[in-house]
Amino acid sequence: MKPTEAYILRQPELYQSMMLHVLAVVEQELSQSELLFKWGIPYVYYNKKPFCYLAPNLKKGFLDVGFAKGFQLKRNQATLIDEKRNTVKSLRYFSIEEIDNTVLIDVISEAKLLYK
Repeated sequence: MKPTEAYILRQPELYQSMMLHVLAVVEQELSQSELLFKWGIPYVYYNKKPFCYLAPNLKKGFLDVGFAKGFQLKRNQATLIDEKRNTVKSLRYFSIEEIDNTVLIDVISEAKLLYK
């Protein structure tokens, strides 16, 4: 079993289902992506560069989907969270029902344009 798969399967069901859902959407939108285990979390690489990561925060009860070039994104600013970070902005989910695929796909599509 790959480290990323083992990591996801070790998570509580809530985070596991959110991570698998987000990864399915990412893989659908980024056919050339690669899922790696970097910095202790699942990290999606696109064109051999860091694209986004999935970091469950069990203490605060959310999944952070951080985009490496998040500060270059223009759309969905009301939804993206920066939390005093310099480059990363993220989408934050507290339940699988909260995941808005339209916004997630739009953020992925816009971020993808930054990797030419």
